[in-house]
Amino acid sequence: MSSARADAKITLILGGARSGKSRLAEDLAQKRNGKLVYIATAEAWDDEMRTRIAEHKARRGDRWHDIEAPIAIAEVLRALPADTGAVLVDCLTLWLSNLMHANRDIAAETAGLLTALDAVRFPVLLVSNEVGLGIVPDNKLARDFRDHQGRLNQAVAARADHAVFMAAGLPLVLK
Repeated sequence: MSSARADAKITLILGGARSGKSRLAEDLAQKRNGKLVYIATAEAWDDEMRTRIAEHKARRGDRWHDIEAPIAIAEVLRALPADTGAVLVDCLTLWLSNLMHANRDIAAETAGLLTALDAVRFPVLLVSNEVGLGIVPDNKLARDFRDHQGRLNQAVAARADHAVFMAAGLPLVLK
């Protein structure tokens, strides 16, 4: 994974499910000095999701401070001290799903996130799924989700000074 940079201020890591996105983000963050913050957007609605969350926590270890923020990512970023070593947001896809479920204004929430990213003084790594590589969904909600996710990924990628696409555990540097 030497092609991925640990020194970037804003890093976007994209890929499909189980592509190695989170593990790469964790590895890059752990190369930084100082306190590591994990902003979790997942909510444990069932046993399978509780198991996934527990596996992620166990893999990260004690160096990480976990903050659950299913919607309030921008607010958490703004509240963190400037001397934070690195922040990992995992993941923007679940965040978007949470926003849609809560009937939030996606454009306004995205703008708030981008403003927060512009202001941070510490490295931020954002994990997001690339959901637009498959067939066109057969229903409006799924198409809306795909379209919002594509726009969100593009907006964050435009702010990022480093972007990586993960496939089969292999990083492809995009930016």
